[in-house]
Amino acid sequence: MKFFSACTTKRWRAAGMAVLAMAVLDVAAAAPRPEVVASGLENPWGVAFLPDGRFVVTEKPGRMRVVGADGRLGSPLAGLPPVAAGGQGGLLDVLADSAFQRNRTLYFCFSEPDAAGSANSTALARAQLSTDGSRLENLRVVFSQRPKVASRHHFGCRIVEAKDGTLFLTLGDRFSRKEDAQKLDNHLGKLVRITKDGAAPPDNPFVGRAGALPEIWSYGHRNGQGAALAPDGKLWMHEHGPQGGDEINLPEPGRNHGWPVITYGENYGGGKIGDGIAHKEGMEQPLHYWVPSIAPSGMAFLTSDRYGAAWKGNLFVGSLKFGYLDRIELRDGKVVAEHRLLEDGRARIRDVKQGPDGLLYVLTDESNGKLIRLQPD
Repeated sequence: MKFFSACTTKRWRAAGMAVLAMAVLDVAAAAPRPEVVASGLENPWGVAFLPDGRFVVTEKPGRMRVVGADGRLGSPLAGLPPVAAGGQGGLLDVLADSAFQRNRTLYFCFSEPDAAGSANSTALARAQLSTDGSRLENLRVVFSQRPKVASRHHFGCRIVEAKDGTLFLTLGDRFSRKEDAQKLDNHLGKLVRITKDGAAPPDNPFVGRAGALPEIWSYGHRNGQGAALAPDGKLWMHEHGPQGGDEINLPEPGRNHGWPVITYGENYGGGKIGDGIAHKEGMEQPLHYWVPSIAPSGMAFLTSDRYGAAWKGNLFVGSLKFGYLDRIELRDGKVVAEHRLLEDGRARIRDVKQGPDGLLYVLTDESNGKLIRLQPD
């Protein structure tokens, strides 16, 4: 896979700003080289890092594997719950607890079927990895999105552990129920914040409010497939727009991000969505958006200096639609430049994470998916 960054010029509008021309600089001379760590993964979705240098990778059809530091694939782990695999659903994100070395705990989210198998929703489970790395033990589903819906779309499902030990989970609007993203009596189109046991923290914004679910942190989201803590500890997330209008958002407690009332996108095939406008009082503007859509997935801030000063503090987002890794330069909390990386491979980038070694790792969403490490050149 050849690695280079394209020299392009984009036009973009950030919230509250006029249209600006943005030059995307050629940084090929400093480009890292991609190293395939592991291959033979079927549509991998999420990767977590273990303290001993191994990886835990989920495969969307419903498998979780431990991948050796040498790239060797372990057998699928036993002990997983039933998974409603199909469409955009399946076994999705995975996260190792910050105290994994002590408690061996993993969190993972998946599309959970109902008892009849006719509807599903995003669920979050916790379990312990057995000492021999062959199975999950003490499995417990700690959160299930309500209501369950007969849909194969928009599960969201990125997990982030906050500095205070609570967990954020992105939840999609399930496509057919987008209007519910504006209602607080359900989990559709929401970002939720829960404890590691699945309870609503008492300082969540809607705790004690009649008709509102206490797990909700922010609402008016469409389908968040990327979330990460910034170096200052604040949560950032991105979400798929419809036809155009993918967004980067900074979700604050209790804020309404507008979907489907306001959007920079339009219906598939054309036509307005909601009010057919992009701004409305009381609804948040995105920090940044893409038109046309790049279908973002995965999100990571680079906090190490392994690639030099120019990359430290950059935001990295995978593109499913165009098959590249987007390196996003920030200044004063605003996007000032974007650089396309890995685009010569044209592989759908599903996840991107910074590893404990300070290097970036990406997953490619293919039937022969790969875990790739970006080596400094």
